[in-house]
Amino acid sequence: MKVLHINSYYSKSYFYKNLYDKQVENGLIINVFVPVEYSFRCSNFDYGNYTRLSRNFSNIDRYLYLSKQSKIYYDLIKTYGVREYDLVHAHSLFTNGNIALKIKTDFDVPFVVAVRNTDLNLFYKIPFMKRLGSEILKEASRVIFLSQPYLEKVIEKYIPEQMKDEIRKKSTVIPNGIDDYWLRNKAISRNIVHEKQLKLVYAGIIDKNKNITATARAIEILLHNGYDISFTAVGRVVESKILESLKRKSYFEYYTQKPKEELIEIYRNNDIFVMPSKTETFGLVYAEAMSQGLPIIYTRGQGFDGQFDEGVVGYSVDSDNYEEIAEKIVKIAENYPELSKRAISLCDRFEWNSIVKQYIQLYGECKI
Repeated sequence: MKVLHINSYYSKSYFYKNLYDKQVENGLIINVFVPVEYSFRCSNFDYGNYTRLSRNFSNIDRYLYLSKQSKIYYDLIKTYGVREYDLVHAHSLFTNGNIALKIKTDFDVPFVVAVRNTDLNLFYKIPFMKRLGSEILKEASRVIFLSQPYLEKVIEKYIPEQMKDEIRKKSTVIPNGIDDYWLRNKAISRNIVHEKQLKLVYAGIIDKNKNITATARAIEILLHNGYDISFTAVGRVVESKILESLKRKSYFEYYTQKPKEELIEIYRNNDIFVMPSKTETFGLVYAEAMSQGLPIIYTRGQGFDGQFDEGVVGYSVDSDNYEEIAEKIVKIAENYPELSKRAISLCDRFEWNSIVKQYIQLYGECKI
């Protein structure tokens, strides 16, 4: 089978290479088209010889949806003989899915489409996009969500009543995977010294969306109740004011972005992973932390919610409810050995070989 991937996010979201390499290993013939700005500067990252980073729009085009889409589309059809492909895989609903829809209309090549955080929390809030989203979903052979809550939210909130059953029947949930490194180096077992002595950790971008200030406020509640808490954050700073405010806290420690070989040691030196993001497509760091035996706290109704039942590997929270975050930290401490053991065992769900097999089965179900 020959598959054309359209993925505007691959230029910076390097984890996709795991998916593409595994698809090639499993016998698929693929090409990956990555539209980027004229000013885009390539990193030293190896995107794979199946990938083309194509500069085809300006910074101004980011604010002109139809203009940007036209430039990307005409560049793509000049680059590839699209009729040669059995299937197109669009990695987002609006930015990539509309291109796939045009290909189906003009060349009769079927497509599958994924729905991302930006689709749900940005594009669907633009008035004319709701109708376009329904058209793309109607024409897609299959629809991919990273979590069940996102599937339910899109169908219930944005799909016309007469289309709900049709979209639900062709929708499926396939999570992202984590690098094999984490699974090869899983923790064996973990425990905490004392229920009231806890070391919390976060890894990711430092910005408002990741909401680490909510974790800090929950910690203040726990400190007031006699807990001994430390909080370590690791990652690239996008909003320096957030970091500067936290640096004044005696319990807080910050590390710049680390390679996985160093991040794994930081995880192993902490007890609980906490990331109450306001919005999240998936959150690979949750699964990475699980591999090291860390129970997790994640946001209710966002990307990771629904991967496991409540209380299996951690707990969901309202991202702005500091009291609830504090309560869930306490619940994890009270049941730490069981939660940690399940986290280590169940992180295998995010192994790329297994995930790629789900994709290959899904591709095979799409009628040409």
